[in-house]
Order: sequence, then structure tokens, then C-alpha cells
Amino acid sequence: MLGSGAMTNSIEDVTRHADVIMLVGSNPEEAHPVIGMQLRAAVERGCRLIVVDPRDIGLAAQADIHLKLRPGTNVAFANGMVNYLIQNELYDEGFVRERTEGFEILAATVRDCTPSWVEDVCGIDRRDLVQAAKMYAAADAAAIVYCLGVTEHSTGTDGVMALSNIAMITGNLGKPGGGVNPLRGQNNVQGACDMGAGPDDLPGYQKVADPETLRRFEKAWGAELPRERGLKATECFPAMQEGRIKGLFLFGEDPVRTDPDTGHVIRALEALEFLVVDDLFLTETAKYADVVLPGRSYAEKEGTFTNTERRVQRVRKAVDGPAGARLDTELFTEVMNRMGYAQPQLSAVEVMEEIAAVTPSYGGVSHARLDGAEVAGRGLQWPCPTESHPGTPILHMGEFALGLGAFSTPEYQPSAELPDAEYPLMLTTGRILYQYNARAMTGRTEGLDEIANRSFIEINAHDAEALGVADGDRVRVSSRRGSIESTARVSDKTNPGETWMPFHFQDGNSNWLTNPALDRVSKAPEYKVCAVRVEKAEG
Repeated sequence: MLGSGAMTNSIEDVTRHADVIMLVGSNPEEAHPVIGMQLRAAVERGCRLIVVDPRDIGLAAQADIHLKLRPGTNVAFANGMVNYLIQNELYDEGFVRERTEGFEILAATVRDCTPSWVEDVCGIDRRDLVQAAKMYAAADAAAIVYCLGVTEHSTGTDGVMALSNIAMITGNLGKPGGGVNPLRGQNNVQGACDMGAGPDDLPGYQKVADPETLRRFEKAWGAELPRERGLKATECFPAMQEGRIKGLFLFGEDPVRTDPDTGHVIRALEALEFLVVDDLFLTETAKYADVVLPGRSYAEKEGTFTNTERRVQRVRKAVDGPAGARLDTELFTEVMNRMGYAQPQLSAVEVMEEIAAVTPSYGGVSHARLDGAEVAGRGLQWPCPTESHPGTPILHMGEFALGLGAFSTPEYQPSAELPDAEYPLMLTTGRILYQYNARAMTGRTEGLDEIANRSFIEINAHDAEALGVADGDRVRVSSRRGSIESTARVSDKTNPGETWMPFHFQDGNSNWLTNPALDRVSKAPEYKVCAVRVEKAEG
């Protein structure tokens, strides 16, 4: 739609200059606590806040409006917002006319997405939807901030595009305090994507499908490159079971704990002929490996991270790692050399020089510049095409990367698996403040484990009473894929019929239950919706 996959604005810009922030499918005070603190400060300075989330997250108590919608209905909510804005002429007609295309098709797509329809589908009061639409449209600058509660659905891509429609129809792109701003799930996810981690892309989102792009990279790297796209991470596990992937080199990832349907992941790993894991610790996944290589942590190496706001920042070695632990780049280079591709060992400085040479959006980035007084401590935001370029805090000012912004037309589709008589409750998953992902590091931190070290499931008080379950009881949670035990936390944080679990804890890991259904475009799994049954555990 817009021509780039990243925050359009800076964190400081959103939290200091937005009049309204709409926070969708994101619990930043627990998943991104530094940004969460800044959002709370924005509310305290007078910024209006709309929270769109199925749970009573901490920021919901600070919000002007909390749309506590049913999980999996983000597209319906966003289309309903667009419907109301169009029907009541609350959109920016000049911006739509001059900078976008496809408005008439969009209007036709959302024509039936009335507030009453949204009330039925999303389970929210239509008056709250109308109030939110009016508040967002009336703001001089309104920002959308979203996270995995939008993307981790079988219709996650549609959800992101539907939110982008809201920003574009109101002219809230390419301006201070506005934009569409995804919060990345980890500190260098943006950087990994920028470097071509996706199977469709070479560094800088230059497409594998473009012959001219391939020619330039083949010349730079002195090798012939594949003409076909590869597989996304979640596509690899079925391919392993089918024998299409026979070997896997996995580093810094623990899918046995973090991917949906743990049984499916284990069967895939066991089907491999050869598995190598490069990691800091013997993870659950590493236990299945033929070879385990000791890697280095962020504090044991030089380089850069690119954070959620496209900011390239220096990382400096602070400590020496244990004997035998090697840099990922050293491991990759040695493997390349042994497989017949002559590759010198490059320093972090030389790696960044190569990145700048082949990646236009990073063309003006170097260690020397990042270490210099001009940008020291601040980094540079891409696109930064030349050494004299100051970086780009706000994208799409004046025009979009693709010229005109293209409206999308996603229609609401229900989640892949919904509750029924056998599995009557809906489960969604997420993070808590005190632990991080697979707990490879935080689980070894004594103070954090004293605060939170065991699995739990949030159950609505109405459902708990019907099940004969009290707060603190041990319960068995089952889905079509597996069954685990956990501890009940009874409250009204979730709506009746809905439950919530963190995925950090191996004593009752929710990913034995979650559904591996994939988004058709991104191939992100549907972590946020699956059908479960909860019973009081025996004994």
C-alpha cells in the first residue's frame, strides 16, 4: 500500500506530537515497556488515547475509549471505522484526491460495514465505535500504533492494510504526529527484515523477482543467485515433514517453545536428516540437534541493531564470551568456505560497508558516522541514501514511496478456528512484563523468576463460575492439538467466552494448543485465536 514495511513515524514524534493515538492489538507496557512508558506520558500531557484490544490491558484504564473487541475481528472494526468516516464525510477529501488511488473501490467494499454490523461481529457497543471514529477524524494529528495482536492472525495482513486505510483516508500519513506504526516484537526484527531475511527480498527490500536487482547482487557477490523465492520460516516445518527440507541451520530461535502447535514442530525437526543449532544455551530445540554451536550474545559482539522506528544504532562489545563461543558471521563464513564459496572473514565495520554498497536505503550508514559526534547516541533512520543525508524521521512526506498510496480492500473473514460445543472457549496468547519470549535469558534471571515463573491462564469470572473453577486452581486446558495443565487466574480482564495465556513457561506452554493456520501473505501463524476446553484438574 505504502511502499515500505516499517514505522512511518518516530517514537518521539508519535508520543510528543500526536493529538490522538489509537493503540490496536498491542500491550506496550508489558511487551515494549520503554515505549509503553512514553505512551503513558503522552496521555498525561493531554493526548487522547483509543485502545482497541480484547483484554483490559494497563493502558486501557488511561484510555478515553476502550474497544474491547472479540479476538480476530480487527478487519471488521477497521472497515467499520472507514465506513463511518466516508458516510459522514469525515475523511480528508483533498488528501484522498491528490495522493491516493482506489477510493471508490474502498467505499464500495466497506458500504455494508455499518456500526450496527460491527457491533454484532466485534461484540462492542456501536456508540463507542462512532465516538472513536469522530475522535480520530477530528484530531490535527492522529497516530495508529499496533503490534502482534493485529498481525498474528490468519488474516493479519488484511488487518494491517485495513488500519492503513484509516490513516490514509484521514490524511494522517507523511505528517508529524501521525502514521501507521508497528512495534516490532524483538529488538532487531526490523534490522533482520532490512537485511533480506524474508525469502522474497534481498537487502533493502530489493526483490528476488527483479532480474536487474539479481544481476547487481550477483556482480557484487561473485555468485549466481536462485531465481525462485524461498520459504518463510513457518512454511519450513510442513516442508520438513514432507521431505522437501532435509537439513536446517537454526540460530537464535527456539521454535519448540515459541511456534504454534509444538507437536507439529517436534515432528518436523525429527524428520530432518541434519539439524544444526547455534545458540547461547541448550534450548528445547537444541535438544533435537545433531550439532550445537555456541553463539555469542548481543553484549559479546560489535555491529548494529535497527530498531522499530528504522533507527540504525551501534552495538559495542562489552564483555568477553565463554571460551569456544564464536560470532555468527564467523560460523557462516566458515561454512561457506567449506561448501566451496570463497568468502573472507569480514569485520563488523567491513560488513556495514558492504551493506551500504548494495542497499540504497542504508547507503549513508557507516560505523564511522554512527560513532561520530554528529549522530553518536542517536543513530540514523533509514532511508539514509548518502553520507550527507540526515536520515528520515517521517516517511511519505510529500509523496509515498510508490507515488500514490493505494487503498486496500480486505473483507472480514472469521478466524480459522472458532469455539464450538467440544471446545467452547477462545484462547489468545501474549507476553508478560517479567519474561521474554522463550526465557532463554530472562528465565535465568533470579529476580525475575521470583516474580513470575509459572504458567497461568486468565479466565473470565462468569466462565470460571460455570466451570466450578476458583482463582488459583489448577486446570487442564485442551485444544485439538494438545493438552496442558496451568493455573487459573479469574478476573474480568477478558470477555466471557475468552481466555488468555502467556507462552513463556514450559510447565504449561500454550503453544501445545495454538493453531498453526497461516496468513496467506505473511505466513504469520494464528497465535491469537484458537478453540479450547478448560476443566478443573484432578487431584
